[in-house]
Amino acid sequence: MALPGATRSIAYLEKTMKEIRAIVRPSRIERLRDALRAIPNFPGVTLFKAEGFTAPAAVDKRTVKHELTDFSDKIMLSVLAEDDMVPLIREAIIESCRTGTIGDGLVWVVDIGEMHRIRDRSVYG
Repeated sequence: MALPGATRSIAYLEKTMKEIRAIVRPSRIERLRDALRAIPNFPGVTLFKAEGFTAPAAVDKRTVKHELTDFSDKIMLSVLAEDDMVPLIREAIIESCRTGTIGDGLVWVVDIGEMHRIRDRSVYG
């Protein structure tokens, strides 16, 4: 049995994609949302609830109690975007989420080999 739409041609777009991921403070999400929405043609973002802690060597005067209870709420986000949008998105994340203190978070970029849009069967990569 063929899948619905399987006979339709599939658009293959020669655009390379990246995934921009970040872990940020929940208190910065409103600022981040505003910064990302201000980027022309911003493709969208997915948020995940997360917990974590910073590298132990970066924190002074740790106690046993602190070692057992130091997980803090974080938000992990994922944005799939074309290569040329990465610098704008990365800077928007850093500028809107930076407080200058330990625990601000991380941003990293991952190559995407291929991406398939479910709605119209477009393939990027």
